[in-house]
Amino acid sequence: MKIYTKTGDQGITSLLGGVRVPKSDLRIDAYGTIDELNSYVGLLRDQEVNNSRTDILKEIQDRLFTIGADLATVPGKDKVKKPDLHAEDIQMLEHQMDSMEANLAPLTAFILPGGHQSVSFCHLARTVCRRAERLTVELASYEQVNEMVIQYLNRLSDYFFVLGRKMAQELEVEEVTWKPRV
Repeated sequence: MKIYTKTGDQGITSLLGGVRVPKSDLRIDAYGTIDELNSYVGLLRDQEVNNSRTDILKEIQDRLFTIGADLATVPGKDKVKKPDLHAEDIQMLEHQMDSMEANLAPLTAFILPGGHQSVSFCHLARTVCRRAERLTVELASYEQVNEMVIQYLNRLSDYFFVLGRKMAQELEVEEVTWKPRV
């Protein structure tokens, strides 16, 4: 199978269900941002500090493919076969955050991203996740979107924030807090 089809050479692509839309369509932007996020999660998974979390991060990547398929499906095309997102997927993120936060100092200020390249990658994933969430929320104001997708993305960005803190702790990197000018 060839990877190129030339069907998108005019700036049009197909959604699952057969509808063709411009590549600038909000739905394409939303699931394209999910794809970008998935690449950042792969980068996070490759960080040595996350060796004990590779299974969780791979599971998140799997869920992001599920979300991408959901967002790429024409609303109302129920016969399109695609995986589903479940409440347990959101609960898994919550459980992971609770577990990591149990050994972290209480949060008393905003944290500036950085301190270590691996931690910075995590903050990039967090911000791309927030962008994907914003695009998906905007899409939901025009078209039907699975509300669990929005919930998952919201929780996932929180997960990346906590993960960044945990990574900093494990890497023995001081968290730099924001001290606004007065």
